[in-house]
Amino acid sequence: MDYRKFKDTYYIRLDKNEEIISSILKICKDEGINSAIYSGIGGCSSAEIQTFIPEAGAFETDEISGMLELVSLNGNIITDDGGKRYHHTHAAFAYKKDGRHAFSAGHIKSITVLYTAEIELRPVIGGEIKRKYNPETGTGLWDFK
Repeated sequence: MDYRKFKDTYYIRLDKNEEIISSILKICKDEGINSAIYSGIGGCSSAEIQTFIPEAGAFETDEISGMLELVSLNGNIITDDGGKRYHHTHAAFAYKKDGRHAFSAGHIKSITVLYTAEIELRPVIGGEIKRKYNPETGTGLWDFK
């Protein structure tokens, strides 16, 4: 992994076998970033894609692997009152399956890089977005304190 800060934005390059979500969280911790948004593209080898099932109050996870074109990565980082950072990430992947083009997308648990991933990380400036747990949905929501 390598990254640079230009003005208020971080540009991140991840390399083979690095995990994207944990890398973003590490940079946020190391740089003292408590809330941010990010986007990216890349070539990946595996992903855990989740779908929230409201009736169960839990996520179902599907794992995909192979040559995965990360065509869109979007997410945010927020922090709870105890200082723990959380991500909310969605991504879309294109790949070949049975000789045809296929597509998978959804909420992301993890993504492993095959060739590279290029990510732009933009910290929130002039404020902070906190995380507030919502017991009705079982999820964390943005809290503008």
